[in-house]
Amino acid sequence: MFREALARVWICWLLVTTLGWTWTGHAHSCHEVKTAFQLRQVGPLRWVPETAAPDAELQICKHQGPTCCTRKMEESYHAAALRDTLQNILSYSFELKYLILGHSSAFHDTFQSLLSFTLNHTLSLFDLAYEPIARESRPLVAALFSDLSLYLHGDADISVERSVHRFYDDLFPLVYRYLVNPGLRSSSSSWSAEGTECLRATRPDVNPFGPQPQALAQGLGRALAGGRALTRALVAGAEVLNATESAGMAKECGRALVRMQYCPHCRGLTLIRPCGGLCLNVMRGCLAGLAELQAPWSRYVGLLERLSGVLAGGHELELALLGIRERINDAILNAQLHGPHLSAVVDKVCGSLTQSASSTLGSVTAESLATSVQPITELLPSTPSTSPDSHGQQHNRVTLKKRSLPLKPSKNDKPRSLKKISKEFMGYIQRYKSFFSTLPEMLCEGEMVVDDYACWSGEDVVESYTGLVVGNGLQAQRHNPEIKVRGVDPVLVQAKGKLEQFNQEMWAEMGLGSEEHEHVEVGSGNTMETSGECDDEDGCQGSGENEDSIDRPELFFQPPTARARPGTSVKAAACTLDSSPILHSLLLLLPLLLSRLGLDSA
Repeated sequence: MFREALARVWICWLLVTTLGWTWTGHAHSCHEVKTAFQLRQVGPLRWVPETAAPDAELQICKHQGPTCCTRKMEESYHAAALRDTLQNILSYSFELKYLILGHSSAFHDTFQSLLSFTLNHTLSLFDLAYEPIARESRPLVAALFSDLSLYLHGDADISVERSVHRFYDDLFPLVYRYLVNPGLRSSSSSWSAEGTECLRATRPDVNPFGPQPQALAQGLGRALAGGRALTRALVAGAEVLNATESAGMAKECGRALVRMQYCPHCRGLTLIRPCGGLCLNVMRGCLAGLAELQAPWSRYVGLLERLSGVLAGGHELELALLGIRERINDAILNAQLHGPHLSAVVDKVCGSLTQSASSTLGSVTAESLATSVQPITELLPSTPSTSPDSHGQQHNRVTLKKRSLPLKPSKNDKPRSLKKISKEFMGYIQRYKSFFSTLPEMLCEGEMVVDDYACWSGEDVVESYTGLVVGNGLQAQRHNPEIKVRGVDPVLVQAKGKLEQFNQEMWAEMGLGSEEHEHVEVGSGNTMETSGECDDEDGCQGSGENEDSIDRPELFFQPPTARARPGTSVKAAACTLDSSPILHSLLLLLPLLLSRLGLDSA
């Protein structure tokens, strides 16, 4: 009873104050209106009259009695309302955009650290075990890792299978000449370019490396596909948010915002606030185009959760990169083991591999490797450089910078492993699954709206808003009593189409069926949320769910396939680390790699 009585008294006081302009014969001062005009930086103060007077030229805040507004003030109110609303939208989307861009950078840096570490790890194989071909194989290894880096970062022209087979094609002439038939080096004749090209071209048919090339290509393709897909998805999300920032608002939206926020000022009511229902109708009408993004955005966030879940579920990517060294070693050993048979086959296929001494060995070697070295010369500086300029040039590349590897990392340098970053990202991104549908409510929260005692209905001071409150989306705005939405900004239409197409392509590439697709669309996103402060990798026991209990889906990626190689017959090419004899050594190297990543990020 007391609350209702107080509300009626408050409404009566506001009405008496407003109608007092008409009842009294004295002109009402517009001092408070001028003060609010100045504080909100709406426009020049000279446009605000000193006293209220009737104005028939008003287009938005029409009123029969005296008013403190003019036509120029309405125009300034219109610009200020659009400006403030856009700033509020940007302030809410900034956190989401920062989350996506920040983790995109974190994934990028982690991928680069992984590639740099495993590149040096692979090069050490040739330095320690195959010193005769160490120098000439160096650009071949760097070219392979350069392609892997481009693939991880979404380059559509890179195929892991094609890059791996090209690496083995270029490696075969070196292995055959220096390791399988080392006597060819001491021959009075020099190595012929035709012989090198023949070995490179016939490597798939001769198959000197056994099942290792195909096994490495398939294993890397599966392990890197998740990281590549996540990188592409983060880029697509950032593009959508950029599109929402560049989209404008319709003229009808500006008029509705002025009627909601500033028309009370024309009557001297600078402290009254809009009713909640009025604000929702206006904001949902203004953001009808953004609300149309909600359905594809929800599917997109579900995609991000799945992809980050793949990386958070284990260390497949790290183990696959570390396994490159052992796969190459096994391939070379296979060629040496079958050396006599290999030499007989090569003699029949390629004939003589040498030529007269008139051509120098150095020129032939340089010519034969020109194709492999050219794309990656930037990755192989002749001398280490520590200048700031050279460091800037090596940014975003796989470097060959040699550093001392500590046996034990500092306790203060917690590793930011790929698994940990992915789990952290999963915990954050699920909060934004309904971002575009809840944005109007977020804009109406706080000091902007009040439902106690009295509020502004768009026409007058009322106890509560009695109009129909519509829902989100373009179709719902047909019944919006506050704003007439005539269409959606073409920028948002294009962004929606691109996001829908991206979702379809990625779900197809992941190999998920329609049933599981629908489950992700309508799911509530009950993904494990972690703070990222403590993990089992830090030695924290019981800090979260057990790794085995993480609901990590089995995704079957279908990366772009390379061109067919006629005559190639490979058996037992499946790259399953669980059944590989190198698993033990890789697991021993994994803690060192994780500590390395922690030191790089520190």
